[in-house]
Amino acid sequence: MDDAAVLKRKGYIMGSNLGESSFAKVKCAYSERLKFHVAVKITDRKNVPPEFLEKFLPRELEILATVSHCSIIKIYEIFETSGKVYIVMELGVRGDLLEFIKRNRGLPEEVARKMFRQLSCAVKYCHDLDVVHRDLKCDNILLDKDMNIKLSDFGFSKRCFQDENGKVILSQTFCGSAAYAAPEVIEGIPYQPKVYDIWSLGVILYVMVSGYMPYDDSNVKRMLRFQKEHRVIFPESLTHECKDLIFRMLQPDVSHRLRIEDVLNHAWVQGKPPQSNCLPFSASKYCFFLLHLLIILKQNPLPIREGLRLRTQGRGNLFLCCWYLLVKKIICSQPDQKSWELLASKSLFSLQL
Repeated sequence: MDDAAVLKRKGYIMGSNLGESSFAKVKCAYSERLKFHVAVKITDRKNVPPEFLEKFLPRELEILATVSHCSIIKIYEIFETSGKVYIVMELGVRGDLLEFIKRNRGLPEEVARKMFRQLSCAVKYCHDLDVVHRDLKCDNILLDKDMNIKLSDFGFSKRCFQDENGKVILSQTFCGSAAYAAPEVIEGIPYQPKVYDIWSLGVILYVMVSGYMPYDDSNVKRMLRFQKEHRVIFPESLTHECKDLIFRMLQPDVSHRLRIEDVLNHAWVQGKPPQSNCLPFSASKYCFFLLHLLIILKQNPLPIREGLRLRTQGRGNLFLCCWYLLVKKIICSQPDQKSWELLASKSLFSLQL
């Protein structure tokens, strides 16, 4: 019996093809019972490898039957007949996230923040249940009619277990796409699956806000070298908070990579305003005090220059960094005209900072 006939007997009218993966195809169908369109993932047991049949498919079915979250694709029914498994699920009527990003050539941070927060909440829900996805990528994130994200395709998902000492049992199977895979997974090192999911989240967020991948997977050896060196090249338009979050998720050292709680608590995800480089004070109130410091430091500007150089490298003396911020603030704050004239007369801007 063909798929259309099987689905018809179950109350579904099969429609167009939505896509195919290595081991399954996805069809659109109309549910006569629910009175709306659904997606049906069809896996033919005869056309899949024994390992997938014995390990991955049972895991996917068990996990899909237990998870329930507003940002995870909803499952309506699972049935098997004629050697095939049919998973009837919610339809992503707006397509997948990758298509949306490509159409828009990247997303504004405000749009990306909303979607990424939804995705992170879905991942946290799974991790709290000791479920890991292991195939997080833009293609596996669907969009509903209101542009809310729906995490889908749990084909490589599994449950995490602990040994008798309470340590997480590491995974060894390479899962997912190379472009979204963490360096430890590409190297074939036993890995912490929850931490692997975080790396993939970092890649997803980078793609969302830039419109392209952080690493070129056409040369996996070179990509791995860049990943292990923690090289991330950002678009200049991104805010510091967004860059910081991505950089910390794409951390090659798994002991320092963020956990999902850290991701959700990050300032960028929380939508907190960007940190200002200027200290909140009145320039006119402190201009004479700063002028005095300038006159003193002008006698030896080398410490200022050295402090700025170290500051750009993420190091440096706290006093010199604060001094730089104070000077920048007084330049930006537009004190009254009299103060400006006084500062100019003392060669405020003659320092070669």
